[in-house]
Amino acid sequence: MTTNIFLVGMPSSGKSTLGRQLAKQMGYEFVDLDSRIEISEGKKVAEIFAINGEEYFRELEKQQLRKILKDSKVVVATGGGVPCFHNNMDYIKEVGISIFLDVKPDKLVERMHSSKKNERPLFDLGNEKLLDTITEKYNSRLPFYTLADITIEGDTDADTIMWILDAEFAKIGK
Repeated sequence: MTTNIFLVGMPSSGKSTLGRQLAKQMGYEFVDLDSRIEISEGKKVAEIFAINGEEYFRELEKQQLRKILKDSKVVVATGGGVPCFHNNMDYIKEVGISIFLDVKPDKLVERMHSSKKNERPLFDLGNEKLLDTITEKYNSRLPFYTLADITIEGDTDADTIMWILDAEFAKIGK
């Protein structure tokens, strides 16, 4: 297996955590798209949103994504909105296999609160309507996420993803 693996899904769906584990198991490089943007801009994602706006940030995502070429042997944790802009999902599918980590909104809120990270520009942990906000965003992004080659619902681990990938590659002969 030499193709790239792209993990897509909502913030707190496990893309970065599972991506690191999966890359290690596969002997691939791990790429966190948000981290690449932060390094290139010298600012945190939340700062970029606050200073330059979402449209500017989405353009940066596109630029970083297009730097990943076919057969680069990478596991990529995309930002939650990546598949929804600039035909990014088409590009992802062109240069790799996409996996949608489908974690339901109530579980996402639980994970966000337990991690105590408040660095997601579109989700304020102090907002009492956080579940409503996440549910709305989840529903609006679902048509893009479901274009992924593989969907894994709920909690999962890198071993399960490897098993599914092995089965998928056996089916398509890669």
